[in-house]
Amino acid sequence: MNRWRPGRRELLGMAAVVGTVPGLATAQPDLIDVVPLWPADPPGGRDVRVTEQVILRTPGGDPNDTAFLHVTNPWLMMRRPAVPNGAAVLIIPGGGFQRVAVSRSGGAIDRWLASLGYTAFVMNYRLPADGWAAGPDAPLQDAQRALRLIRARSSELGIDPDRIAVLGFSAGGYVAGGLATRFHHDTYDPVDAADRLPTRPSACGLFFPVVTMTAPHAHPASLRALLGDGPSDAARRAASIEAHVPPDTPATFIATAADDAVVPAENSLLMWTALRERNIPTEMHLFETGGHGLGGGDPADPAVVWPRLLSGFLTRHGI
Repeated sequence: MNRWRPGRRELLGMAAVVGTVPGLATAQPDLIDVVPLWPADPPGGRDVRVTEQVILRTPGGDPNDTAFLHVTNPWLMMRRPAVPNGAAVLIIPGGGFQRVAVSRSGGAIDRWLASLGYTAFVMNYRLPADGWAAGPDAPLQDAQRALRLIRARSSELGIDPDRIAVLGFSAGGYVAGGLATRFHHDTYDPVDAADRLPTRPSACGLFFPVVTMTAPHAHPASLRALLGDGPSDAARRAASIEAHVPPDTPATFIATAADDAVVPAENSLLMWTALRERNIPTEMHLFETGGHGLGGGDPADPAVVWPRLLSGFLTRHGI
């Protein structure tokens, strides 16, 4: 496959676009493309019996503020910037592994990244408790596939394949952390030429992330979804990102709030400590307040602090 062929294409605020994706010289702001991650059915689905659902995160609220339950057809959304800078960012949203809080129309974070010149990608992914043969690795399979698809089309899209960062939020932070630390391990058998490409991101950002499966700081819902009820201490440690950080982990940015009542801030501290022990370039911001989500808000709002910190970190590390 040598072209980015979206399953759905739309220009926000305008009529649907037809034809192929424009070249860089004619790229339009807020161009949204959505493609399936896998050319056929995702791997390991023989025993999957769930039905995918899309719901509003707030009943009666914004129709673009959606969540996907029991994902069976994971996809990758791309937002093209008006003035590309040659770099890309893969965004992995959260949802506690109970759902994926994502919209096919994108959101504030990918819009902000595109305003800085990044080609922004948002990933929808399968959930580990839905019967996939890979179990807890099903989301990571999708993340590795997503990064490979971006690299496979990097020349066509004007992206430097060595300037692709990943950002993960909450449970998505666990998936991003896996992508940043388990790139030596292929989680699925190749399905096409894209799967010959590497899965190591060039930099990583973890925001109020799920990291550890060990007591007492594991996020209960994530632990149950990934490992089931009553996992052994050995299984908990084996599934903990901070326990398996290789020396070539990419530079990692971490941000969380001390008053996060959902995912304890100790998850971030454990990851920062593990990175420091291995001399991985890392920067962590532990805010006094902000809860789970660092207070929300539009990243383009100057009052929101973490986007400026992240932007500086990505620039320093060549992204």
